[in-house]
Amino acid sequence: MASIDLDKVLDKAWADKALPEIMDAPVSALKGVSNRDGELLDQAFGVKTVADLAKLKYVRWAQALAALDNAAK
Repeated sequence: MASIDLDKVLDKAWADKALPEIMDAPVSALKGVSNRDGELLDQAFGVKTVADLAKLKYVRWAQALAALDNAAK
């Protein structure tokens, strides 16, 4: 089972929330993503929530390319 330290990836206000609530949170709930970044993601790609960002095909493509690159090393 995979795990992640939520304190390292989420703003403090979100670190103690349940996963479904986090997935519905605005992308600014992610540590280092500002409200303005969230607005720009929405304008560019229609991304409003953490779940939207995770489903974004460009993110998935980049992750797949990175996995291929790591496997090749």
